[in-house]
Amino acid sequence: MQKILYPPKNQWSQLLERPDNGLEDVYDTARGVLDDVQRNGDAALIKYTSIFDGVQLSQLQVSQEEVDEACMQVSCNLKDAILVAKKNIEIFHQAQKQQREVVETMPGVQCWQKSVAIEKVGLYIPGGTAPLFSTVLMLGIPAQIAGCKEVVLCTPANKEGKVDPAILYAASLVEVSRIYKLGGIQAIGAMAYGTETVPSVAKIFGPGNRFVTAAKQLVSLKDVAIDMPAGPSEVMVMADESADAAFIASDLLSQAEHGADSQVIFVTNNENMLREVEEEVEKQLEELPRKEIAKKALDNSRLIVLNDADEMLDMCNQYAPEHLIISMRDDELIGNKVVNAGSVFLGNYSPESAGDYASGTNHTLPTHGYANAFSGVNLDSYMKKITFQKISAFGLAKLGPSIEIMAEAEQLMAHKNAVTVRLKKMNV
Repeated sequence: MQKILYPPKNQWSQLLERPDNGLEDVYDTARGVLDDVQRNGDAALIKYTSIFDGVQLSQLQVSQEEVDEACMQVSCNLKDAILVAKKNIEIFHQAQKQQREVVETMPGVQCWQKSVAIEKVGLYIPGGTAPLFSTVLMLGIPAQIAGCKEVVLCTPANKEGKVDPAILYAASLVEVSRIYKLGGIQAIGAMAYGTETVPSVAKIFGPGNRFVTAAKQLVSLKDVAIDMPAGPSEVMVMADESADAAFIASDLLSQAEHGADSQVIFVTNNENMLREVEEEVEKQLEELPRKEIAKKALDNSRLIVLNDADEMLDMCNQYAPEHLIISMRDDELIGNKVVNAGSVFLGNYSPESAGDYASGTNHTLPTHGYANAFSGVNLDSYMKKITFQKISAFGLAKLGPSIEIMAEAEQLMAHKNAVTVRLKKMNV
């Protein structure tokens, strides 16, 4: 990790640059595969699964027998842990439900908003070096609570044509409608366009590699909605002398092990803390099974000392991290001043991995600085808001003249007339 002491603000942008996500290099590949899937359906899905994943599928959909068999293979300890996570995620997302509230904007004019579930959604679950069964919970539970009628899940199979058992167990818990052995660009194309076997959906959720990200962006231009722009995982940790260097190092490495293109940023106002964290990172790194991946991510990462907490906060809001850990004495006070972050973890005993798995918050979050404009996945991500209004004759008599004046000023006379004919009918 690169160490930087007291950099001036005019250097911050350069210091906070993310690794090149390489999307420009994969757009042409993604377009070609997507076009083929749109034209040739299942045949294209089977072809690209063979090319990219090295598996020849005889059937795309996971059978109920495969799900039942997988559920038997998951250990009791893991099942118990998944059930704890499921309960907490349900509680947190259930609390996001909003009651309909009728607002009378003026006498006789009532307006309200109705939340309606998106009927058909698609979930993409990575299954490569780390099969993310936790993401099944994070995406499937809010879909279930929202009331989505059809939930399609795509995840790549292994070389034997099998899906990770924990992924199938989690999918069974959240009542996914259909599961397909599809990964990469072809999975996104299948859910966007539909094929003989895979239904098209209205919105696609889920993280993925740069090919998946490029494919999601391309299909979102005109074919289907997506949850958010996403890219390599990242964390920023802000700490003062009250923090524990071993804790911080473990948090930095927990993100670094996601992938070689991940990034971790440590910011402190204490040079001794920087040295301690650096030593702990080196020590803990050697114990990791995925240390080679983590090492590559650390090449993209920084240890930074700033003058005070205000500068640390300014840098955080400029970076807009996916995950932000605040290990400082005034963690809540400082946390309240954060305006750009996907998910915030306060204090020494709130590891980022708690949010990744089981505390209840959603781990599908905006990356690459998009936290300055996007929220993470939540219940509203699966809902549409439809507005309603009901105006009485009395209400229109009061409001109508203002509408007529505004419509005439915009030279939209039919708009004006829609009010005028009603007012005449009422002899107003």
